[in-house]
Amino acid sequence: MREHRLDTVPSLGSLYTKALAASARAQLSRRQGSGRLPEVAYVADGLGADPATLSAYQHLLGEAGTDELPAGYVHVLAFPLAMALMVRPDFPLPVLGMVHTANLVEQHRPVLLGEELSARAWAQSPRAHRKGTLVDLRVDVRSGEELVWEGTSTYLARGTRLPGAVADSPASSPEERAGSAGDVIALWSLGAATGTRYAEVSGDRNPIHVSRLGARAFGFPRPIAHGMYTASRALAQLARFRGDAFTWDVEFAKPVLLPGRVALAVDASGESVRYTGRHPRSGKVHLTGTLTPRV
Repeated sequence: MREHRLDTVPSLGSLYTKALAASARAQLSRRQGSGRLPEVAYVADGLGADPATLSAYQHLLGEAGTDELPAGYVHVLAFPLAMALMVRPDFPLPVLGMVHTANLVEQHRPVLLGEELSARAWAQSPRAHRKGTLVDLRVDVRSGEELVWEGTSTYLARGTRLPGAVADSPASSPEERAGSAGDVIALWSLGAATGTRYAEVSGDRNPIHVSRLGARAFGFPRPIAHGMYTASRALAQLARFRGDAFTWDVEFAKPVLLPGRVALAVDASGESVRYTGRHPRSGKVHLTGTLTPRV
């Protein structure tokens, strides 16, 4: 796989604009192309946290106001690199309308304010799904030569099939994995502006999160919360279990319509801490995952 080094990390706003402006041309290119993922990794240096944005992120998500970058904030810093890969003309899946289904993060040690980071992003593992195609976007983050953070974001391109994509392994749904165990430790009341507030600290202004018209264009009656907002808010409430190094995973089920409420339940009885976010009345599962401290 060849590497393509970017001089600067593009803003998510510019990438969404590019995706919108080029959607018709990209669809034609995909129909005529090979249907394979681009064999290229995007690399960028000079990533770092802005103190004011970090403080606003910590306040919004309920993280402690320290010099340690939350794992979700590292995702925010590196995500534009993965997005830049997805808006390439030869990327075979349509980025607009793509559904974020899961995330897996390996944090090897705390990442601190002031560290200069580099990141590498690539796409891998296309696989058939009953609703379309799943693909993983991988990002590695380094401080100097040290690997400090690894992330895998899984997306579903609904209604799009790639030739040669292997069938995804059958698995139980997030609702089935959530079960009923765990004690409710928090009840979130998410206002209508939650998507806009998270967009301000993350740069992710995807229309389905910040615009009623944008949400309706993709089949939602009103804006939905960012998956990484709900996942990162859950992680913030598990701070006492985290330690310096951990594995954190999350699967997204039903989206959280804004305004909305989420009851967060936690089961800390095993080696991994399990958490589940549900609607407090209907019991509908919004997200479920685990946090596993590493020795």
